[in-house]
Amino acid sequence: MNLIGKMLNNRYEVLEKIGNGGMATVYKAKCHVLNRYVAIKILKDEFTTDSEFIKKFNTEAQSAASLAHPNIVQIYDVCNEDNLYYIVMELIQGKTLKEIINEDGILSWKWSVNIAIQIASALETAHKNNIIHRDIKPHNIIITEDGIAKVTDFGIAKAVSNSTITAFGTTIGSVHYFSPEHARGGYTDAKSDLYSLGIVMYEMLTGKVPFDADTPVSVALKQVQEEPVDPIKYNENIPISINRIILKAMQKDPNLRYQNATEMLRDLSLALKKPNEDFVELATRSDDSPTQKIPTLYELEMEKNNDRKAPKVNENTSSNKKENKVKEFYKKHKWAKPVTVILALIILFVGAMYGTIAILNGSRTPQEEMPNVSSVNNGKSLKKDEAVKMLNDAGFENITIEEEYNDEVEEGYVISQNPESKTNFKYNVTQAITLTVSKGQKIVTLPKRIKGKKIDDVKKELDELELKYEIIEENSETVEAGIVIESDPEGGEEITAATTIQLTVSSGSAFKDVTVPSVINKTEAEATNMLKGLNLVVSVEYEENANKSDGIVTAQNVNANKVIKEGETVTITVNKQPKRAKVTINVNLKSLTGYTEPKPETQPGVDEYGNAIQTTVTPEIEKATVTIEVGDDTILNSSYPMTKTDISQEWTSSGVKNVKVKINGVTRYTNTVDFSKGDQVLPVS
Repeated sequence: MNLIGKMLNNRYEVLEKIGNGGMATVYKAKCHVLNRYVAIKILKDEFTTDSEFIKKFNTEAQSAASLAHPNIVQIYDVCNEDNLYYIVMELIQGKTLKEIINEDGILSWKWSVNIAIQIASALETAHKNNIIHRDIKPHNIIITEDGIAKVTDFGIAKAVSNSTITAFGTTIGSVHYFSPEHARGGYTDAKSDLYSLGIVMYEMLTGKVPFDADTPVSVALKQVQEEPVDPIKYNENIPISINRIILKAMQKDPNLRYQNATEMLRDLSLALKKPNEDFVELATRSDDSPTQKIPTLYELEMEKNNDRKAPKVNENTSSNKKENKVKEFYKKHKWAKPVTVILALIILFVGAMYGTIAILNGSRTPQEEMPNVSSVNNGKSLKKDEAVKMLNDAGFENITIEEEYNDEVEEGYVISQNPESKTNFKYNVTQAITLTVSKGQKIVTLPKRIKGKKIDDVKKELDELELKYEIIEENSETVEAGIVIESDPEGGEEITAATTIQLTVSSGSAFKDVTVPSVINKTEAEATNMLKGLNLVVSVEYEENANKSDGIVTAQNVNANKVIKEGETVTITVNKQPKRAKVTINVNLKSLTGYTEPKPETQPGVDEYGNAIQTTVTPEIEKATVTIEVGDDTILNSSYPMTKTDISQEWTSSGVKNVKVKINGVTRYTNTVDFSKGDQVLPVS
């Protein structure tokens, strides 16, 4: 199926294929909702009808999505659409660790330890959330361009509870990196992941895996039966401590390995400071019984067949007769032979099973309950010698002592034991036990200046003082990334060595850089959507410009192509022309002034012949000057007879303006006109 160009969930546009695995194909895609690139892992077609594979595929998303760690690939979404099952995850730019090993061969030990620390840190978080990866290998570790290791593909991860869970069925993963218990199809836990990490370190530092063969079955047998060649024999530049860390992680017996990722992290970090010191405790398993070969069912059957065919001493004719009778019986009763074979195989199987159990029981290491030496006698710890004696008396001899400063436990007393004692639970007496013993309080003076310094410089100073610290990242718009914002306790204070220092470090601005586009000549809506789509705040100002189109952006206060931060404000100026309308002003001058027309008058006079006559004379009608003003504009200023009733004048404008009508300079009428309400007629009388 060609998915390039397909839009999934109306959100994810598939751009290109970037990877292919056993269960799924990985594509690069673009999320059009959050405007970012993502990776999409799509289950292959042949598995979409297999409910078991779909269940495992969904388990990957549910397991990995619950993890938040800088060294674990982040899961964004899980979807099912048109029989496509897919997971949306963080897109990582970089190479797999396997690609780097293939290109560079043997890697430097410091770089390798740094990568191992990041992987162990990721596993530490996963294990604390009861998630076992079960497929740690270089192919599932991506190294970014900044040198950050990202653990991916929790495709066969299993969320485990406190109860024992055994994985039945087909074993999934890469056999070169399997733990022995995984290769046997047995119970796997956090220590299985650490075994695989040991093999990854082995390969980084030697350029080869410790166990290899022509077939996967042969490799699995070597994982179970053979001891690895010390990596230092292949690469003499490997420090002693690193060599022993790898060997401890790869112990066949899970009880002799690192018991958790935190323990391994502690040794890896110490190895960077003291690479040539032999501080790693390597326990060896000492079984009382020698290794014995247990014959298979096939070997037992072949041995019995040979015994049947061998000639017997003092054979006589009677035995031949019996043999002939048996043959005749099987000829007559053809069903009897297969039944006899089945019964024989069942007897052989039961005999072999009980024989195996007997042999294993004969070579099993004694088991005893482990005393609790870290919190006994009403909560009071024991002294080191007392604790060791109590464990020795119970049969436990493989004891390692570690010392650390402690503010609460008195010097020389046991702080903790690993593994912890469990009620009604027995351990092999060869179990490696680590006792952490208090060195008492140690007073240390912090460096005078911590705040404002680079975190790498502060860490170096604190490491030299062997102090513990916790780094809390916090966004800051004023402090550069990587600079310490706060320190608790502050620089220059005296503290005990057991105190954990809280370092608040700037992770830089919470807002990404944004290149401002040009929005001039866009509509207000277009400009607003463009800028808000870049997570910018938009402020709108309006102006009236008769020379430009209405509703168009005429200016922006941040120039195009300038880089600013998300959340900053960009002000745009939008041309907003007011609505224009026409007002018609009709003036009835006669009514407005109340003018009365003069009546004709009779006057005596003479005609052309000198005769006396009476003549009628009409007096002249008075005139008045009519002035109409709209706002600041005079739209009429003319003289009319006082009897004029139909003076009319039109004017088109906008906004709200005052209309005045003056007669001979005296205001006789005033009104306010809102032109936004449309065309209007004002009768003035």
